[in-house]
Amino acid sequence: MKFRIDRDALADAVAWTARTLPVRPPVPVLAGMHIVAGGEENSDRLKLSAFDYEVSAQVSTEIDVEEAGTALVSGRLLAEISRSLPPHPVEVTTDGAKVMLRCGSAKFTLLTMPVEDYPTLPEMPPAAGSVGSDEFAAAVSQVAIAAGKDDTIPMLTGVRVEIEGETVTLASTDRYRLAVREMHWKPERPDFSAVALVPAKTLADTAKSLTAGAEVSIALGGTGGTGEGMIGFEGGGRRTTSRLLDGDFVKYRSLLPSEYAGLAEIPTAPFIEAVKRVSLVAERNTPVRCSFSQGEVVLEAGTGDEAQAVEALEASLEGEDIDIAFNPAFLLDGLSAIGSDVARLSFTTPTKPAVLTGKPPQDGENPNYRYLIMPVRLSG
Repeated sequence: MKFRIDRDALADAVAWTARTLPVRPPVPVLAGMHIVAGGEENSDRLKLSAFDYEVSAQVSTEIDVEEAGTALVSGRLLAEISRSLPPHPVEVTTDGAKVMLRCGSAKFTLLTMPVEDYPTLPEMPPAAGSVGSDEFAAAVSQVAIAAGKDDTIPMLTGVRVEIEGETVTLASTDRYRLAVREMHWKPERPDFSAVALVPAKTLADTAKSLTAGAEVSIALGGTGGTGEGMIGFEGGGRRTTSRLLDGDFVKYRSLLPSEYAGLAEIPTAPFIEAVKRVSLVAERNTPVRCSFSQGEVVLEAGTGDEAQAVEALEASLEGEDIDIAFNPAFLLDGLSAIGSDVARLSFTTPTKPAVLTGKPPQDGENPNYRYLIMPVRLSG
């Protein structure tokens, strides 16, 4: 194997692929990055792959091939080396059981692993449709914040992806909050419908890393067909597959209130800053209290013998005055995700879930992003 590649192109492709490398590989070869240079199908392309039996990543980039070949080397070591190379073209060659990288006056020699022991990457499921990469990344980040981190309940660590015709709905919950985002996409078939539960961390990392291309193609396996139990994403020469989670997701639509007793609007940026300041005195797991009245909201944290903080902000209120308390970290997550200069908080009672949205669309439709947050009961 012998090829030349631009230093930045190599560093970018290796770094992206290395994200999928397992921290503690169950078998040694899974710590490897699979390198394919040239070949019959892609004579002028380099293909790098990583796989941990759950998630696979593959990137394709242009190279100048002198001799086609395949090798398997330590992925983390290759990532560290390629990131540190001087700004010159890189020449990669194999010599027996070694891979050599030359870049300017720098030279590295890596030992190879047995390529024949490396597992075959899963096939991409059939393409289901495509969506703008920036919108996809934004939508996933809005929803992934509410996914659970507790691996003992795998279902809550996922994002539910519902596809119905031209609408994709993403939802996640950790039982204390719920995030729901709807977006339009271009399905391969107008009547396409599917449901999948994707690990939230994998989905968030993938969506963020596929913004190099204009669009992301989403591929979903059908029952009994190619890629069953898998979801695939492709864009900008990068391709990722992930195994889906099992389990029935909560019936989240029934959790969203259909009517509200009150509604407050607060400028988002000042609200975020005030919550951050007031929550400095909030001990672990203690809430920030929000007292809404006509024209203002008063934020408070800390009680009795503890440190205390109070701050008032302008706010508009429709409905009766209300005192309601929230976990400050959960409230800040929602405020940071709404993507609007005005935060709208809709509530029914101080003990029932409130819904946080951005400024409503002009035509009175439901906002495409809703963040439901459970209040903390106030004692006394």
